[in-house]
Amino acid sequence: MAEGISSFWGPVTSTIEGCEKNYAYSSYIAEFYNTISNIPTILLALFGLINALRQRFEKRFTVLHISNIILAIGNMLYHATLQRGQQQSDETPMVWEILLYMYILYSPDWHYRSTMPTFLFLYGASFAVVHAVVRLGIGFKVHYVILCLLCIPRMYKYYIHTQDASAKRLARLYVATLLLASLCWLCDRAFCKEISSWPVNPQGHAVWHIFMGFSSYSANTFLMFCRAQQREWAPKVVYFMGFLPYVKIEKSKTQ
Repeated sequence: MAEGISSFWGPVTSTIEGCEKNYAYSSYIAEFYNTISNIPTILLALFGLINALRQRFEKRFTVLHISNIILAIGNMLYHATLQRGQQQSDETPMVWEILLYMYILYSPDWHYRSTMPTFLFLYGASFAVVHAVVRLGIGFKVHYVILCLLCIPRMYKYYIHTQDASAKRLARLYVATLLLASLCWLCDRAFCKEISSWPVNPQGHAVWHIFMGFSSYSANTFLMFCRAQQREWAPKVVYFMGFLPYVKIEKSKTQ
């Protein structure tokens, strides 16, 4: 949206803007609420990372939580500057992260251990190069949605084969927060003109970030539970301070 005060970063060069007045609070932050709303995602990912390291989960989950942090930081840079380069620092990690989810979801049944990570790495690297050279626009959105849809069948399979009620609640929380986030994003995009005339902007895009932070954390925790079950680590869902779920495991002495 139009600028409030002078811009430190210069004219907007990104292809997408949120429904928020630019530089309303600082000349260094273009979209204030869309920037700071990534903080919950970073904190949740940090908590998940500490849990993965402390209990010695497989490195894939360490990388997954780190990728959540990188994506949130990239998104902060994008919304703070509204520059084309920083937009790529948000969009490229989005694709890398979904490729990582695909690896975690499908690798347990993949018989050729090195082929999947090699292919996904080359695919992610190739996308980064192409995306840096070509403005994909709507093509990026279509590509990302297709990658997300490829994850759904496997996620559903994990859900129906999980008997633990607490783990199933995690999966339902993931879906619920994802749907709420998507609704906020759609309303913010579709009704920006009307929202801009309201006395108070509900900051739908910022709320989308918050819900997506909880959605990603719930998905990560559910996948950690499922993987721990596969490895026979006797996982159970416990709650930090009675609120935040995480997976506690008990490995055998030989593991």
